[in-house]
Amino acid sequence: MKNFKELLNEVKAFVFDVDGVMTDGSVLLMPDGEMIRKLNMRDGFAIQLAIRTGFRVAVITGTSSPALRRNLYTLGITDVYMSSRDKKDSFDEFLLTHEVAPSQILIMGNDLPDYEVMNLCELRTCPADAATEIRSLCQYVSPRKGGDGCVRDVIEQVLKAQGKWLELN
Repeated sequence: MKNFKELLNEVKAFVFDVDGVMTDGSVLLMPDGEMIRKLNMRDGFAIQLAIRTGFRVAVITGTSSPALRRNLYTLGITDVYMSSRDKKDSFDEFLLTHEVAPSQILIMGNDLPDYEVMNLCELRTCPADAATEIRSLCQYVSPRKGGDGCVRDVIEQVLKAQGKWLELN
């Protein structure tokens, strides 16, 4: 079995949850019912760099938000699966659409709805504040919490391992 650092060289795609991974899991509820989330700009930079250097990035989340979808598209993420009640179905669609294998995906989740889909991937990661059950199945637990740079942490490690971190074209 390969260790975490060896697996970084095989990554061709990233799959992230939103609430608790790209955000700290908090939402502000506006009077009109819209939920406002705070995203980390350093995570956003790393996502854009990963996409520019040829990686696929997908988001699979149980939430639904037009504002969030627009933001993710602005970052360059075109594979956005919202209101995903069965994340495995969304994951399978992503695999088929892009002909990528689960062994080529780094996945990051933080809570029980991510458990089943994370078990399908060889390289499982999570933020420092993930649920105990999620932390126990991960090869890597970021020292960063959800919404505090954990996405950048794993993307940066993959891109550095593959010699692509400073490729800005």
